[in-house]
Amino acid sequence: MRRWLILFLAVTTPALADTAAERTAQLNRMMDALKAAPSPQVAAPIEQQIMQRLIQAGSPVVTLLMSRGLRELDANATQEAIEDFTDAITLDPNLAEAYHQRAKARYAAGDTTGAIADIEQTLEHEPRDFAALRTLAAISEARKDWKGAYAAWRKLLDIDPKTPDGEEHLKDLKRRALGDET
Repeated sequence: MRRWLILFLAVTTPALADTAAERTAQLNRMMDALKAAPSPQVAAPIEQQIMQRLIQAGSPVVTLLMSRGLRELDANATQEAIEDFTDAITLDPNLAEAYHQRAKARYAAGDTTGAIADIEQTLEHEPRDFAALRTLAAISEARKDWKGAYAAWRKLLDIDPKTPDGEEHLKDLKRRALGDET
């Protein structure tokens, strides 16, 4: 019943006013601004704007599912969050951030393999998703996969060079992945 209602709402709810080309252009401008940010203090609000844009990139129904899933994830209701993110993916299989958020929920539920698969999907749809790279690095670190964490963190810093403590963390991961270079 729930899936039917979601599909019904998706078909009957009008699409967002802006076009895909306009959304892409706006995201590109924000990503360029993030890369050019002179400090972490300037980069932080740009990161927030990008994340909001990625979360709200779907139809109103998908955005509602994403918001509900985020609330459930914050409340540690991981199975409910996984269901909402899965429903969002069903309605919009190209929405990268739905995969990323489901990855976070899956990881919180103990499904590391599913989480990594979802992050791979995220990055396939949006290779510049710095938050997904941060999540991938954290999962890799928890697994003591230092080379994987180092690779993810390097990509993250290519996109978001002013990540707080980013360079220090990269040095630490490089040391762990490749050994001391003293």
